[in-house]
Amino acid sequence: MFNKFDTIRPYTKGETCRTFPVYYPPQHQDIQPGMEYLMKPLPVFDDSNYKGSGKLKDKVAIITGGDSGIGRAVAVFFAKEGAKLVLVYYNEERDANDTKDYIERLGGEVLLIHGDLKNKDFSSFIVNETVNCYGKIDILVNNAGVQYFADNLTDISNEQFDYTMKSNIYSMFYLTKAVLPYLKSGSSIINTTSITTYNGEGDLIDYVTSKGAIVGFTRALATNLAPKNIRVNAVAPGPFWTALQPASRKAKDIPTFGSTGPMKRAGQPYEIAAIYVYLASNDSSYTTGQVIHVNGGEYKG
Repeated sequence: MFNKFDTIRPYTKGETCRTFPVYYPPQHQDIQPGMEYLMKPLPVFDDSNYKGSGKLKDKVAIITGGDSGIGRAVAVFFAKEGAKLVLVYYNEERDANDTKDYIERLGGEVLLIHGDLKNKDFSSFIVNETVNCYGKIDILVNNAGVQYFADNLTDISNEQFDYTMKSNIYSMFYLTKAVLPYLKSGSSIINTTSITTYNGEGDLIDYVTSKGAIVGFTRALATNLAPKNIRVNAVAPGPFWTALQPASRKAKDIPTFGSTGPMKRAGQPYEIAAIYVYLASNDSSYTTGQVIHVNGGEYKG
């Protein structure tokens, strides 16, 4: 029997992890990075069993792509740990406001900022707005990104390659550079890469290239900033049920999404969020330059 989640809600006490597989009906969105509110079933971004313990109390965190998907789940878990949030999004107005409302019901503080991360001047705007609002920056989560499928290298236009690289790695460079002067000893930078760069998926060449660049960026920056006690790590998600999937995949491919891995299912966003909490908090005080894989056993790196 399929377990369908049709509403925005956390898992409740007594549910397990959780009567899978989940069935995803065929669906496609003609816009990137996608709208979560249009998905069926909606992703699960919170777990009522997760109780914060003040690990990020009074920390200020910027999360790109924080309106939905993994970014939304991370924002919720950060809020439970006491962080003050800046959620950066592109054009997902409804998703961003839904996330803000949800976090405020938890008692959290949220500043929404929308714009195009490919524009380097936008990064300075984000930093200025954050500092004006909260007075400091402690955590940066570079999570925004796009992906496009293509059967062959020759099917990828120069314009698409440029767009993917600017969306996924240039934007990360711009924002990290803008944030860096405000980070202090104990601060944390967390970058979202992907399992695809380790599997070398042949129909995502430009995406894989950008995500591979993120791994190199993470490792080099971690070495560079270690003397300042600023930690830089990355998370490499496997298949997760986020808006990026129907926004990039053919509708017919959605029902089998995530089914080829050892656990025979895609992950829900809440199942990766605690890793970001670990990397943002003092629990990871001796962890830097690492890539943490969360993929249901699909890649064992």
